[in-house]
Amino acid sequence: MFENIIEQSAVLQLCDDIKNAKNAPSMLFFGPLYSGKASAALELARVLSCEKPRMEQRAVWKCSCSSCERHRLLAHEDLLVLGKRSFASEIEACKHAFLRNPSNQNAKLLFFRSIRKLMIRFSPALMEDDPKFSKISSTLHSLDEKLNDFWDIIKTDESSAEKINAGNLDEKCASLIKDSLSLENEGISANIPIGHIRSASYWCRLAPNGKQKTLIIENAENMRDEARNSLLKLLEEPPLTLNIVLTTQRKEVIIPTILSRLRPYRFLKRSQEGEKEIIRRVFQESNLPDTGEQSLNAYLDSFIPQSTEKMYPLAAWFIVSIAHEVSLKKASDVPLFVNTLGGRYAPAAQAAGFGRCLKSNELIKTILTKNDNFKDASFSRFMKICMDMICDVLRSSQNPDCIKYGDFLRKYINETAASVDVYNISESSALEALYYNLKKVFSGRMSLRGLYG
Repeated sequence: MFENIIEQSAVLQLCDDIKNAKNAPSMLFFGPLYSGKASAALELARVLSCEKPRMEQRAVWKCSCSSCERHRLLAHEDLLVLGKRSFASEIEACKHAFLRNPSNQNAKLLFFRSIRKLMIRFSPALMEDDPKFSKISSTLHSLDEKLNDFWDIIKTDESSAEKINAGNLDEKCASLIKDSLSLENEGISANIPIGHIRSASYWCRLAPNGKQKTLIIENAENMRDEARNSLLKLLEEPPLTLNIVLTTQRKEVIIPTILSRLRPYRFLKRSQEGEKEIIRRVFQESNLPDTGEQSLNAYLDSFIPQSTEKMYPLAAWFIVSIAHEVSLKKASDVPLFVNTLGGRYAPAAQAAGFGRCLKSNELIKTILTKNDNFKDASFSRFMKICMDMICDVLRSSQNPDCIKYGDFLRKYINETAASVDVYNISESSALEALYYNLKKVFSGRMSLRGLYG
């Protein structure tokens, strides 16, 4: 078990806990993006519900029991998954791995599972009373039919795969991806609704179909207070047949009352060679460079039009343009970190051909055009790049005021991302509001009372 979770001591601890029957009913997997937290949670669900009596048999990925078979297809009735994450880059990367070798059984399953990871978030157990369900039901039904048809065709022998490959395999994959992206964009909220937590709690208290139920909540910090309180009630008295796994990038963002009821497992950033091994083993990519860096994040990003690499200079241009306007108007009293921001990220913007731009409407219009109007749920990633740039400067600063103003910057950027993802505000309006809010912070005209009382 956990064969594909490379360079993570957390899974060794998990294995020991399972073998010694000391695994906790509620756990927290925390660590960097793409460190294997969600994969480990799904594998944990399979192992704990395996029907084989001996532990050494249950450790095998290709276990022949019906429970493991359903878990491999992410179709088990005793698995429930909540939480927002990005799927576009992973699904695209898995599609390319499959199309490189459509006869390979592992590549077929990889692509199938990448779409099922999205679809399992729309379980009837969660969506029955969700107002979004009527809006997405046709897309969900279409995707389910197409994916089942796809699996029925390719699950046989190599000759069948070759027959499909000679026909319209590219077209079938493109149709699956189109429906998947539509479902992701329309159906997943930035914050986990309290209705989903209540529905999940009800589901958790029903008897399992097999041995154990598993509830997985990815990016568990994305809950409002009422949803956290509802989850807390479940964590206080979890059923004996239930395992709960929460995942997050940072342990400290989980509120103490919830954190105290979870056993933590820390996932670390892998080495460069470990990242490459994941790409070779999981995505069966044989054309990686022998030297130089190759992160899993960058590899996945390379498969989508609005990749982080492409958005980075635009984010730099956005930040630098605000800093430059403030510097011109108030050069004698500009916070130190504003000048640092401008100096650090101006070269990235200039290298991509973006010069000075003093008119906010022209700046925002160009950013929207260059980002193809933030298709494929890329706006939140653009906001994250802006946030990372600011945080990098703040971490290197010794000035206490930088930290104070940094809290305002994080607040406004998070609110901007939520305004688009949750409240369906247009990207242009959201960017314009952010532009003027950041300008107030950069110019030092923002009172700290609003944040620090």
